[in-house]
Amino acid sequence: MAQPLAAAAAVSSSSPLFSLSSSRPLVRRHAPPSYVSMRTRRCSQLAAASAAAETSGSPLLEVRGLTASVKETGQQILAGVDLTIREGEIHAIMGKNGSGKSTLTKVLVGHPHYEVTGGTILFKGEDLVDMEPEDRSLAGLFMSFQAPIEIPGVSNFDFLLMAVNARREKSGLPALGPLEFYSVVSPKIDALNMDPKFLDRNVNEGFSGGERKRNEILQLSVRYCNYELAWNLGLYANEYYTSVPVN
Repeated sequence: MAQPLAAAAAVSSSSPLFSLSSSRPLVRRHAPPSYVSMRTRRCSQLAAASAAAETSGSPLLEVRGLTASVKETGQQILAGVDLTIREGEIHAIMGKNGSGKSTLTKVLVGHPHYEVTGGTILFKGEDLVDMEPEDRSLAGLFMSFQAPIEIPGVSNFDFLLMAVNARREKSGLPALGPLEFYSVVSPKIDALNMDPKFLDRNVNEGFSGGERKRNEILQLSVRYCNYELAWNLGLYANEYYTSVPVN
């Protein structure tokens, strides 16, 4: 059985999300009677690799003492969240509705409705707190949405090409032309068992829930992101995520 990798304090749906060091046990911080224990667990198949990573190398993502509130109301949503994730690890933060899971994800990617009031978010050693959402994306963060939106009039091919070239520009690399990019994206289409016609379709327009999720995996794969924030990823997992290799 996989051992817990990290722990967060018990909270109620109306309380801010609290978190403790990943090496400490679950505790309750003055939580009301109705509470949910939130735990971050290591996937069992990665247990050995993760244990080795804990003793070597720098964390890929390190959150320390993160507090955040809703900009419009000033209501505190996150209170002292600590989280450490190293390369190769997969974490799942679990809890009932309103406990702060989605909010934590949104704060990490820089959602404009939330304001960080304390703490640090280090990604590959760089503090993200003052960075714009697009700069966090270019740094290597990718957020998988519960319900990816449609973008009428923009083909998947053009969308992916623009995203890839934006990252290449940040890295000081020359932009790829359409033919060069097709040679990059084509093997990934094959690996995901996707119809190449998906590239000609507008982004998520008329897609089923599973097709939208598969399209997100393609976006993640093509953009070479280092870290994915998956928001309710399992909603359509049975339809498309089983036995799909992504390198």
